[in-house]
Amino acid sequence: MAEYWSIEVFDDKLPASQWRQSYGAALVEAAISHGAIGWDWIQSRWGVVFEVNFSDDAQWEAFRALPAVRAALDAVPDPVNGLLVYRGRGGASGASSPRRPRPVPSADAVALPEPETEYLHVTSALMPDPDGYLAPTV
Repeated sequence: MAEYWSIEVFDDKLPASQWRQSYGAALVEAAISHGAIGWDWIQSRWGVVFEVNFSDDAQWEAFRALPAVRAALDAVPDPVNGLLVYRGRGGASGASSPRRPRPVPSADAVALPEPETEYLHVTSALMPDPDGYLAPTV
């Protein structure tokens, strides 16, 4: 079964599109010469994604081990935080399998406990009289 692999490069001080201009042709040539079924470049607002489709993992591993590919990956604008290499389609292309629905977060999802009512017990020597005035009790 054919599998897509993605190389996602993020912008840094230099834009990832400039990295693509420098190394894109070498990556495509290496992919085609090592049995790639298809490939595609995706431009995004955060960088670029190179998607390549191989018929098996051995072809991907051979492609990934090539000196030209390793040199291209070492030359990304931010080699520490600006490079993702993973199985599957990249960018915003969606998941390879549908996600399970999750409960929708809403304000009434969990009932909060009712505040405890505090009662004030007042004992006084003053009691209201029928006219509404407070009068001392005898």
